[in-house]
Amino acid sequence: MTTTDATRAGAPESSGPATGATKTGADKAAEKKTSKAESAKPSIRSGRRVLGGGSSGTRSDLAAVPATIVEGIRNLLSRPLASYHLILTMAALMTSFGLIMVLSASSVEGYSADGSAYGLFANQVIFVVLGAIVFYLTLRMPVRFFRRMAVPMIAVTTVMLGLVLVPGIGTLSQGARRWFDINGLSVQPSELVKVALCVWGAHLLASRRRDNASLRELLVPLVPVGLLICLLIILEPNLSTTITIAIIVGALLWFAGLPIKVFVTFVLTGVGIAVVLALVESYRSQRVMSFLGGIDDPQGAGYQARQATFALANGGVFGVGLGQSRAKWNYLPNAHNDFIFAIIGEELGLIGGLLVVFLFVVLAFTGFRIAHRCTDPFLRLMTSTITVLITAQAFINIGYVIGLLPVTGIQLPLLSAGGTSTLTVLAMLGLLANAARHEPEAVAALTTGQRSRVSRWFRLPIPVAYTPSRAESARDRLDARGRRPPAVSGTRRSTPQRRVPAWRRAIGVRFFGVAPEPSPAPVDRRGAPRSGAVRVDYRVGYSGRGERRGGAPGRTTRSAGTARAGQPERRATSRAASGSVRTGSGRYSGHPGRADKMSGGPRRSGNGR
Repeated sequence: MTTTDATRAGAPESSGPATGATKTGADKAAEKKTSKAESAKPSIRSGRRVLGGGSSGTRSDLAAVPATIVEGIRNLLSRPLASYHLILTMAALMTSFGLIMVLSASSVEGYSADGSAYGLFANQVIFVVLGAIVFYLTLRMPVRFFRRMAVPMIAVTTVMLGLVLVPGIGTLSQGARRWFDINGLSVQPSELVKVALCVWGAHLLASRRRDNASLRELLVPLVPVGLLICLLIILEPNLSTTITIAIIVGALLWFAGLPIKVFVTFVLTGVGIAVVLALVESYRSQRVMSFLGGIDDPQGAGYQARQATFALANGGVFGVGLGQSRAKWNYLPNAHNDFIFAIIGEELGLIGGLLVVFLFVVLAFTGFRIAHRCTDPFLRLMTSTITVLITAQAFINIGYVIGLLPVTGIQLPLLSAGGTSTLTVLAMLGLLANAARHEPEAVAALTTGQRSRVSRWFRLPIPVAYTPSRAESARDRLDARGRRPPAVSGTRRSTPQRRVPAWRRAIGVRFFGVAPEPSPAPVDRRGAPRSGAVRVDYRVGYSGRGERRGGAPGRTTRSAGTARAGQPERRATSRAASGSVRTGSGRYSGHPGRADKMSGGPRRSGNGR
């Protein structure tokens, strides 16, 4: 009986070699032993082969983990309110972490000073609560409210900077007048002016924003006001806050489109002034010389920096444990304030320090993301400037704690103990969260009813979408204040608007949001402009550079003097159609388009040649 016949008859077909006979029990046992030996040989001879073959799926799974994480992050960031939720998360995490570290770093100093380990911590909690209220208020307010309050904010904070220098009003502490003492709570005006300058500078530059803005309109009055604020802060004295004010002004000018050559000149000038101010005072020069290695005095100017290095070295990778720092036992001055990053590095180690850096990197990414996605020029300028300010303060503080920069005294935002500093940073984060809700996708989602649970809890209003046409009309109304309306040929001259006082014109009325009043054009008895009359166009933030050939309005415009005053307009039209128009300063011929522009079309910029 053949194998084919056996198969047809229903006998099982052999899986081994076709020998024509079925396997016995001994053959099956021998095959099992052989298969076991062959399977054991690779594991003994080359374990790598077994591991490689068996872990191919594991390796592919491990390789897919980063892709899965990246895909999850992309899905989270693609949500309409992703930026808003990121700001809320960063504010909550950093504020909570800051309170924990302030409690740990200030307990010894508070107990030695007041007999209570929770004195400084309680003061910080009060300002955090006030900052949370300010955060909520800035989150609820509409954008137009901040623009209306920009000038009063900068004016009030500047006056406060002047009042704090007056003996009896400002509190003298450690040789400086920087604070107002209000029922035991210290308020520092130089911190409040940061928020005011960010809002006012963004409002000013956004109001004057044009494609061809002149250099003077970018610099004035922003730079003079910034210099005045820096001067008042230097008189306190407070060099670290002066540096932050310079950072704010520089960021505003950079994002407003200041030419790179002018910006580099501005930066070099600021660095030179900072070096001079650092060398004027003896304690500042000693800090700089200690950083450069010119003074080797571990108990003098370099004491803080050296103790901070010891604290970081003591922490290692994983730290000595939360609350177990040794440097805070009066070895490191200002451990709860300027050098709190050293306490973080000692108690939580390198991992804790990298966590702090990661939080600020995420905050910087979120801030620039909001600035990139917003369509309102005011929000873009304000959010980008606030992001630069917070990030710069953080990395300057970390830089001088780890020894990369000289000690400046700039605090670590939301982590260092400081009431007014915490209040202002939370206000800035509230502005960032407000701007995040005004992203186009966020506005569309909130308008269609896709409100998040947080928005429903806080009863936040629905944001209004930014409309460029509405903003342009608002700027045109702002520019038209104080300008005399143009006279129309053949009609009586319209009633002039209220004249701007001379004292406001003398000091620059653009600071007050009113354009200078132009000189009236010469008119005849009927109110028609005379031939060759020149009218001045004071549209704020607009320059006629590159627009003169196209006939667009520029700095000065020449009226349509195509015919004598009092003559019918049809004579002017016939002369324009002939291709030859004579004005008070030149002649256009051979081009009907130019004649049309001079007779009734758009006004031509320049001197008519």
